[in-house]
Amino acid sequence: MYFYSSFRHFLVLVLQLFLIFLFLPLPLHAASDSDPEDIQQLDPVIVTATKTPIPISHVTSAVELITAEDFQRRNDKTLVNALGFTQGAAIFSSGGPGTAASFRIRGGGSDQTLVLIDGAIVNSATLGQFNFGTLTTDNIESVTILRGAQSMLWGSDASGGVVDIRTKRGTGTPVARIFSEYGSYNSIREGGSIAGAIGPVDVSLSLSRWDMTKFSSVNFRRGAGERDALRNWQGSSLVGVNIPGDGRLEFVFRWINQDLDLDNSSTFSGGPFDSFKKKSTDRQFIYSGSYHQPFTDWWDGKITVSHARERSINQAGTNRLGLTSGVETTSPDFGNSDIRTKSNRIEAQSNFYIGKPVIVTVGYQFREQLGKNKGTFTEKVTSSHAGFAQAQLNLFDRIFATGGFRQDSHNTAGDRTTYRFTGGYLLKETGTKLRASYATGFRTPDINELFFPDFGNPTLQPEKSKHFDVALDQSLFNNRIKMSVGYFWTKYKQLIVSAFDLAGCGSFAPSGFCAQNIGRARAKGVEASLNIVLAQELRFMKRLDFDGQYTYTSTRDLRTGNRLARWPVHQGSASLTYQPIDPFSMTGTFRYVGSRFSTTGNQRPLPDFYIFNLAATYQVNSHIEVYTRVENLADRKYEEIKFFGTPGRSIWGGMRVNFELPILSDSQGNE
Repeated sequence: MYFYSSFRHFLVLVLQLFLIFLFLPLPLHAASDSDPEDIQQLDPVIVTATKTPIPISHVTSAVELITAEDFQRRNDKTLVNALGFTQGAAIFSSGGPGTAASFRIRGGGSDQTLVLIDGAIVNSATLGQFNFGTLTTDNIESVTILRGAQSMLWGSDASGGVVDIRTKRGTGTPVARIFSEYGSYNSIREGGSIAGAIGPVDVSLSLSRWDMTKFSSVNFRRGAGERDALRNWQGSSLVGVNIPGDGRLEFVFRWINQDLDLDNSSTFSGGPFDSFKKKSTDRQFIYSGSYHQPFTDWWDGKITVSHARERSINQAGTNRLGLTSGVETTSPDFGNSDIRTKSNRIEAQSNFYIGKPVIVTVGYQFREQLGKNKGTFTEKVTSSHAGFAQAQLNLFDRIFATGGFRQDSHNTAGDRTTYRFTGGYLLKETGTKLRASYATGFRTPDINELFFPDFGNPTLQPEKSKHFDVALDQSLFNNRIKMSVGYFWTKYKQLIVSAFDLAGCGSFAPSGFCAQNIGRARAKGVEASLNIVLAQELRFMKRLDFDGQYTYTSTRDLRTGNRLARWPVHQGSASLTYQPIDPFSMTGTFRYVGSRFSTTGNQRPLPDFYIFNLAATYQVNSHIEVYTRVENLADRKYEEIKFFGTPGRSIWGGMRVNFELPILSDSQGNE
């Protein structure tokens, strides 16, 4: 009853806010001839959905864009913070900042979401997923989230969706920025960056460090007394060169160096455990380069080359205290590992503009992933060659359609064909857009599923998915109000699950326990969002904006009838940004997550929770900005994953300083 009562109150609150904001008198917005045009210009360009630039108002896929402005408005320091407010997706951390965090879309698993950083595939070769817990928002320009099966353009791992992360470009006069922050749990962050452009060359460089010493990985409310430390270094750079003829070269590098103390959530033998000297060490290097060149007014091409490598060392620790049994024991050696992975990608594409209404894209991709677990198995390789073709139609900026197919050839999974079709109609007079898509997707087995001793199954076939969605997008009052509501349906088959089968596993797993293609699942639901510009350029109300989203997700394991692990039926979030005067702004955010099960088989139930956060920023002058952030303002006691810790009421404060670098400007004083 508590769950239904809490959710009912949440829906009532959202409905009340919607009605109040919808019927606010239009004069609340300062009238000027330029205002409607200013709002209409805020239509970002999306590349991920079609691999060609397209205004988001013309996109016929379910897409969401998070920008650097959003990070700063909420003072988000990690991508985990930012992704918690996205629709149609779920992200949970296993023990607070820096710990493993998985992101999943529309009922899919984290290994069914393809993650790219500046064109480099960063999904783990051995686990199949990307750990968002190590990545801060420093020097990130945008994150594009593409929901639904996207294998036609992006290949394996994109059967649930795509997350495309982009580094900032340098623009304008070169500027240096530094920041420093201190807050709860002995958290200290500091860093600096340089960004700008000189002639045809633009540069963006950043380096940051984050230390924290007083947060317990296993929930301290369950009796964990030891506090676990975090040390995180990150560096990134983007160098771009504009070439005559509208060509562009880009070289991007990102480095992550993290050391993290951990605990053990296992419930066997008196667990969960407060572990001593249990530690993980992660080193990640991500390189990418791209070259885009128009050859004629009807043909351009792009080539992307990337390499990502990671070394993850896990140490089981010396001893551990069982929080249930109260007994201290020696940590088992099987918790030690040294995993090294690499991912290479080469992609070439050509775009042909056939008149104004048609764009045809053809491309080739080579992908290779290598992984080994020192002392467990030697280096294994999975690779693929793929060709894809796509046609886009735009008639009168009203009727939009895309269609395409892809053929993949894998060294372990053989040949796979996927396709995708989307369509949309925009009634510009009323700001109404109807869109729909249907697509197929697949995911090839990762290296652990294929080769891990006494578990891996080299006969595994790829997982398959089918996806459909339809949505209505509506804008009103010169884009002051934007609404969207949609329905999605996804079905997965040949899912790879761990199963006990002496006959099927005996030849490569004597224990009879191995990976098998026997899973089937489906997910369906509703996604809705609301964005309102309540006021602009008024006295003591320079800006007042509301953003909200709600997702209903019904999941089912078709073999057992159980819900899928870690998928809440109801999720929602809302934010209100208020800027009374130019120098000062504040943003309050609310996040609600419904009840769910932490593991498969409807095991380890977790109740719903909600949290309030508050961020504020004050621009002291043109060079200095101070800010603060309060998380879990109501000090709610909750767990995202069973037994793991989450922050109580926490506060951070910091300062950002920026200054121009005239010595880097050209001799004529031009940018």
